[in-house]
Amino acid sequence: MRACFFLSLRASNGIGTMRSSTKIWAFADDSPTLWRPSADIYRTRDGWLLKFDLAGVRPEDVMVTVRGRRVSVSGVRRDLMVEEGCSYYSMEISYNRFERLIEMPADLQNAKITMEARNGLLLVRMITEGNEYV
Repeated sequence: MRACFFLSLRASNGIGTMRSSTKIWAFADDSPTLWRPSADIYRTRDGWLLKFDLAGVRPEDVMVTVRGRRVSVSGVRRDLMVEEGCSYYSMEISYNRFERLIEMPADLQNAKITMEARNGLLLVRMITEGNEYV
C-alpha cells in the first residue's frame, strides 16, 4: 500500500515574516503498486494448465517465465480511454504493473510451454509428456 502525505516547509527571514513557502508531496513507498491477477491451476493428462484473469491486458504486454518450479507472469494493464474528452468519476480497475509468482509442485524447466489469450484469460499450458516425475 502506498501512503501519501503533505509537507509544508516555510522559511523565515528572522523577523517573523515569511520569506518563502515550499510544498512537497512525499510517498512512503515510491515504487509503483503491483496487482496480482487471480489464477486457477489444473493438472492435465499431459502436464499443467494455468489460467490467469487478465481482462483488458494486451497479450504483447505479458511476459511468462519458468525457472525450475516457479512460474512468473508479469506485465502491465494500460488505461485505454474509450472516449475523447471524458474525465473519470470513479476508478476501481488497476492500471499499472502486475506480477504473479506460482510455485508448482514439480520442476517445469524442460516443459513445452504454449500461451493463448481468450476472453480476458491468459491460458498457459505446460506440456510435460514423457517425464514421469512431473
